[in-house]
Amino acid sequence: MKKTIFEGIATALVTPLNENGIDYEGFGRLVDWQVESGINALVVCGTTGEASTLTDDEHRDAIKFVVDRVKGRVPVIAGTGSNDLAYAIDLTAHACEVGADAVLVVTPYYNKATQKGLIQMYTAIADASTKPVILYNVPSRTGVNIEPSTYQALADHPNIVAIKEANGNFSKILETIALVDGKLDIYSGNDDQIVPIMALGGKGCISVLSNVAPKETVEMAKAYLDGNVKRAAELQVRFHDLISALFSEVNPIPVKAAVSALGYCDNYLRMPLTTMDEAKEAKMLEIMRKEGLL
Repeated sequence: MKKTIFEGIATALVTPLNENGIDYEGFGRLVDWQVESGINALVVCGTTGEASTLTDDEHRDAIKFVVDRVKGRVPVIAGTGSNDLAYAIDLTAHACEVGADAVLVVTPYYNKATQKGLIQMYTAIADASTKPVILYNVPSRTGVNIEPSTYQALADHPNIVAIKEANGNFSKILETIALVDGKLDIYSGNDDQIVPIMALGGKGCISVLSNVAPKETVEMAKAYLDGNVKRAAELQVRFHDLISALFSEVNPIPVKAAVSALGYCDNYLRMPLTTMDEAKEAKMLEIMRKEGLL
């Protein structure tokens, strides 16, 4: 029987950066605040963490830093995906060695892959990993979608335990859930679909929203898990405007501005990402003030 990595909400952490590199002082305060706010798990070096523009040393150091800072208080999931299989295996080995509890492996981007290629790639990574593997499907960013039949083909691998699903297609998600037959946990990769995916049997969400509203996002998932569907739905609807604002530009542009406003990092992104449009940022911060987050 495969073990569930977490139930509820995992924050897809931003990576605090400045012109000198990673701001570890801010990063540590952000991690501590997240854990103290009751978050169920943390993801380091995912899409929201600007992994694609971190140097190799920064990527590895950031994973180790978060593992060491958390000290086992919640599971730490390390982003180790790449469009280069050898590099993904190497990063996965590093994450396992420094104590990450699981790895999150995005589909290959730009060179893409056939479904056959995805099966072979994920099998190779899972074979090499000593920790559980979460498959990450986000076709809007990578140009490739994991089909339900591909999930089914991978579901029997003992190290492949879960899916972060951000394809937004409920028909495909429902088909996936039917085909994997409980062998893979499902997490929403979209904050506007936390409750709907949990209603289909999902275990929670790997969240951007929880960077700025960890207590509230955790409450949403916990309410559903506790059987209070009405309260969970109320929170999903209540945070619709903030979720929309957080995705009004390419992630993590808005959430970096939001976390900066909370005082945990500079509003600094690496090119080709640029800072948020001023009017959109003002609207987002006003929503945060209305929600009592600022």
